[in-house]
Amino acid sequence: MHQPTPPSTAADNRRLRDGPSWPPSADGGPAQPRGRTPRPTPARPVPPVTGGAGGLPPSHTALICVALPGLAISTEHGQLTGQGLEGFYRAGRRLLARCQVRVAGREPLAVQARMTGADSARFVGVLRVSPAAGPDPDVVVERTRHAEGMERITLRNCAPHPLRLPLEAVLGTDLADLSAIAAGIPGPELPAGVHDSGLRWTTPTGNASVTADPPPADALASAGLLRWEFELPPGATASVELRVRPDGPAPLRALGRAATSPLAPARAKGDDPRVTALLRTSIDDLQALLLRDLAQPGDSYLAAGAPWRCGLAPAEALAAARMTLPLGTRLAAGTLRTLARTQLRGPGPRTGMIPGPRRDAGAHLPPGCTGTEATLLFPVLLAEARRWGLPEQETRELLPAAERCLTWLRTTAGDRTYLSDPQPGGPARAETQAHAHRAALLGADLLDACGRPGGAGLRQWAAELRKAFRADFWVEDRGGGRPAAALAPDGRPLTHLGSTAVHLLDTGLLGAGRLAAGLLDRVQTEQLARLLGGPAMDSGWGLRGLGAKETGHSPFGHRSGAVRVQETALAVAGLAAAGYEKEAGGLLRGLLAAAERFGHRLPEMFAGEQRSEGSAPLPHPAACRPAATAAAAGVLLLTTLAGIRPDVPAGTVTLRPPHSAPLGELGLTGLRVAGAPFSVRVSRLGLAMVEEAAAGLQLGV
Repeated sequence: MHQPTPPSTAADNRRLRDGPSWPPSADGGPAQPRGRTPRPTPARPVPPVTGGAGGLPPSHTALICVALPGLAISTEHGQLTGQGLEGFYRAGRRLLARCQVRVAGREPLAVQARMTGADSARFVGVLRVSPAAGPDPDVVVERTRHAEGMERITLRNCAPHPLRLPLEAVLGTDLADLSAIAAGIPGPELPAGVHDSGLRWTTPTGNASVTADPPPADALASAGLLRWEFELPPGATASVELRVRPDGPAPLRALGRAATSPLAPARAKGDDPRVTALLRTSIDDLQALLLRDLAQPGDSYLAAGAPWRCGLAPAEALAAARMTLPLGTRLAAGTLRTLARTQLRGPGPRTGMIPGPRRDAGAHLPPGCTGTEATLLFPVLLAEARRWGLPEQETRELLPAAERCLTWLRTTAGDRTYLSDPQPGGPARAETQAHAHRAALLGADLLDACGRPGGAGLRQWAAELRKAFRADFWVEDRGGGRPAAALAPDGRPLTHLGSTAVHLLDTGLLGAGRLAAGLLDRVQTEQLARLLGGPAMDSGWGLRGLGAKETGHSPFGHRSGAVRVQETALAVAGLAAAGYEKEAGGLLRGLLAAAERFGHRLPEMFAGEQRSEGSAPLPHPAACRPAATAAAAGVLLLTTLAGIRPDVPAGTVTLRPPHSAPLGELGLTGLRVAGAPFSVRVSRLGLAMVEEAAAGLQLGV
């Protein structure tokens, strides 16, 4: 696999957005350390580089069918013209770019296009072919398109008399990589050859074919044309099915459509009808983004998002797996095992690190290393998965990798109070300290539970960090103060307010339904809650990445003003857990309204324009949709309303729902706690009741 060399300048790093999905080294480079199994890449990686004068082809208006490693990307017109992103893809290669349908020599008039699932779309067009048809169409053309490489074209005669209908499909492809398409250099269309009941395209690096059922009456390779002729009585239909596939061994079936999916099919129902659609769509999108680890096909993880990031992004995979723990622990276990195989070994300062690429941090800070975040998330996910019911044997098998992450933390921090990112000599970011503090406390809890040493030292370091942070990172001002976003290497606080501050509220789950201590004291937490709920941060649709009054704010800036769905959901969960239900409820209702406008398939981000009467959230043209963290955020939002805090090793589950019940009555069924179905209902008074649970699981106090 070709691995592009990542840019090295700050400007180029900004173009990386959240980092490419090729296998990175710990500092963002492509090199693989010796003696380590290369990390899995079931989907061809697609670095989100800019291309041409217009940059990335826009994806916000596309209908993106996903069943990784398959994609089918279409416009609302349904015709695949080979322009932009249109086409069928497998593992990052465009197998079919053009599929233009003509009936009786004419293209149908498009009347509707809609997603019918995460992996499928339906397009309807009409034609008038009879000379005396009047204003009414007499032929309906329906096309159903599936990400796994199938399209069905159905003709229906609506005329009161028989019709003779010639059907033509003009096909073509460039067999281009999605990375080349993103860069604006897809290459020329290839010549076709007649093959079995369809057409075939061949290059030195790969082949693709389209087969038709029924076989066409005519096939013209030079024009890429397949042709049928149907005699249809009134009311009759005729269908053609096209199958698009790469040559070679049969591809693996998309994991999300298999019976072995690691995600429970949970359902939501309540006073607010939007909760049903949000949870259903979120789970469908998560299923569509599942990938197998080719080194161990029994292990699965989530790709970062489509269409740009269809490979493994460690920090996002861990974050999404953590938010989906209410759907079971199997995804968390597969993600942890997959990333444990990528962990850096041997001598050197990066030993124990989970490698990850650089991530743009906006105009105020240099790019950070997602490897730092992933390394600190690893022990947190393992500790919390154990609370949700990860079997003890699996916990102990993963414990050595978690210990190496914690050793890396203590070694890298050394005698310093704060953890710099990127190391060495980078700024001390507030969110990095929050990740490190949470990893230390939950890691200590995990080590103690498994009879391993080191817990006391981690707690002592966390206590020292907490004490210093409350003094060094808090900046007093006329408005009551705010947390600094970072400390520069010279100790100077950087005071811009952004959505990364929500990580200070995400403290992590300990035993008996308790949350870990936070870096802020109660007064500081109350002030942060006020700031996050204020108009500078809350756009009315969700939390802005950078406050509207901050220097460098841009509503479309992916790290400088756009609404990032994951951080908004974390803010809702953190504010609700800390007791700031008014602010949590406002952000929740705003994001739920945005989800409805996006058909409940939330993008990873959208513009942070202020909501007003009659307005709608503005899409970001380069956002992944679906995205793993955005889909997982839907799960987190709704389970937050039930306040589920399990402690399976202790045999208890505690419920702490918001007393305000911001969406009224809510029922969640088909969740998983202790590996068994778990259902809970929250009343309009904010009282929660368990309706189904594993045998022996007791309600905690």
